[in-house]
Amino acid sequence: MIQIAPSILSANFAALGHDIALVERGGADLIHVDVMDGHFVPNITIGPVVVRAVKRVATKPLDVHLMIEAPDRYIADFVKAGADMVSVHVEAVPHLHRTVELIKSLGAKAGVVLNPATPAAALEAIAPDVDFVLVMSVNPGFGGQAFIRHSLDKVRRVRDLLTRAGSSAPIEIDGGIDLSNVAEVVAAGASILVAGNAIFGTPDAEGATRALRAAAAGSRAGSPA
Repeated sequence: MIQIAPSILSANFAALGHDIALVERGGADLIHVDVMDGHFVPNITIGPVVVRAVKRVATKPLDVHLMIEAPDRYIADFVKAGADMVSVHVEAVPHLHRTVELIKSLGAKAGVVLNPATPAAALEAIAPDVDFVLVMSVNPGFGGQAFIRHSLDKVRRVRDLLTRAGSSAPIEIDGGIDLSNVAEVVAAGASILVAGNAIFGTPDAEGATRALRAAAAGSRAGSPA
């Protein structure tokens, strides 16, 4: 099943409830929330207070992506605020299994994120334990960046690694996803598609969400069984 996860990083924060309602009408399955601390990545975004506010207006699950140092210190706060899914970076967590288990113990789905320069093999020991894997197809920190094409090969390698580990966990992809590459990322094995600028950077976020969903569904329908 393909899921569309509009990233509110590119939304209008002065009208966030309105923008979320638009993409939900357009068929969004998740609302993607990028949390940045200005240390792990060169940008600062939001914290649990905004997640709590989003939870009050969103009808879809909140997919919270922690691009922060020492995420263990804040995971409980984000889950309490309303995060249904929480992902942490391999590169930021020294005791990854412990962190994944912490997320699960709080009742959220646990995801692990790979930066563009981090190989799929970094998942080897944690693959059986994750609920999903997020492959970054841009360097994290800012929206509106160009898609890194060798991310397609990484998605394929992650899918193979998960399968060998006996896991059917979905692969999420984030960065530069739009109508020009959605068919390729779905064919490579991604099934949760994060899109920010391609949705909120248009005059019609509802229509853009619907178009991305249709393109992804058409790609999946045309894939070999």
